[in-house]
Amino acid sequence: MIDLRSDTVTRPTREMREAMARAEVGDDVYGEDPTVNALEARAAAMFGREAAIFFPTGTMANQAAIRSLTQPGQELLGDELSHVFNYEMGAAAAISGVLAKTVRAPGGILAPALLDTAYSPPGVPYKSETGLLVVENTANLAGGTLYTPAQWDAVVRWASERNLPLHLDGARIFNAAVAQGAQVRELSRGASTVMFSLSKGLCAPVGSLLVTDAAIAVRARRARKMLGGGMRQAGIIAAAGIVALQTMVERLAEDHENARRLAEGLAGIRGITLDTTNVVTNILIFGTPGVSTPRFLQALRARGVLAGSVAPETVRMVTHRDVSSSDIPKAVAAVDAAMEESRLTA
Repeated sequence: MIDLRSDTVTRPTREMREAMARAEVGDDVYGEDPTVNALEARAAAMFGREAAIFFPTGTMANQAAIRSLTQPGQELLGDELSHVFNYEMGAAAAISGVLAKTVRAPGGILAPALLDTAYSPPGVPYKSETGLLVVENTANLAGGTLYTPAQWDAVVRWASERNLPLHLDGARIFNAAVAQGAQVRELSRGASTVMFSLSKGLCAPVGSLLVTDAAIAVRARRARKMLGGGMRQAGIIAAAGIVALQTMVERLAEDHENARRLAEGLAGIRGITLDTTNVVTNILIFGTPGVSTPRFLQALRARGVLAGSVAPETVRMVTHRDVSSSDIPKAVAAVDAAMEESRLTA
């Protein structure tokens, strides 16, 4: 099968497996796992931060950040398509007692003028105040769109002028950096906390990191323990994360090129709506107007290709290391045939 459902399906490389087998370990809750410590130090250095914390999942890291930066009853401001509002089970409300305050950002990219329309300042006695701004880069449900350094700096200035903490959900921040030849520290400076994933395009089997300053890290570690993320001999999985940061970052450009070629092929298929200029990283989202998404995905699976759906008559595909260049024309042909079958049986 050509699995285009997500870059979360990537498998660890042989080098990762070998590193896991020989990893030095200790009890990470006591801070005694040397491999976890090495991973956290490397991550902190890459982002120019004082501290990094290894988490089993990005969702837990996001929620630990929210817990560390907000007070119950405040509002959490961000784009309505953000992961924290759509795929984290209402955790911000359940765990931190904060309300969702969403805006619809064109292309998933927030801008100061738009944020002004939703911001709730402190000091109003009868309204909840905005307690935290969450930014997602790349913007998953917008199709992997990214913030340029200038766009990012504008959002940071807006938050700073209001003394508002900012959390960056940078699950795919390395995709954003590689796509525009930038550094992750450049695309995350000014954020109070930054989460990034090791288990998506970077191909590690598990894990995410939260990078921040030393004071916030103390609170975030306590939140991690509260949420059940206090791992023991976690060096076995952290070892794969070290290899991921050493070997998997620059090769993300291959995924972006494959996504571009895939988008160009799909755009020529009758019945598909897709703006290829929006495909800038490894995610593409296209419409199948008038065609049932479940029927289309079933027909596609029968032809050896897996994809996902994010809305009715809307399909998402994600390229990654386990999708080769030679898989792209095969996937395009399968989509063409599946679309034809779906139209005939509609």
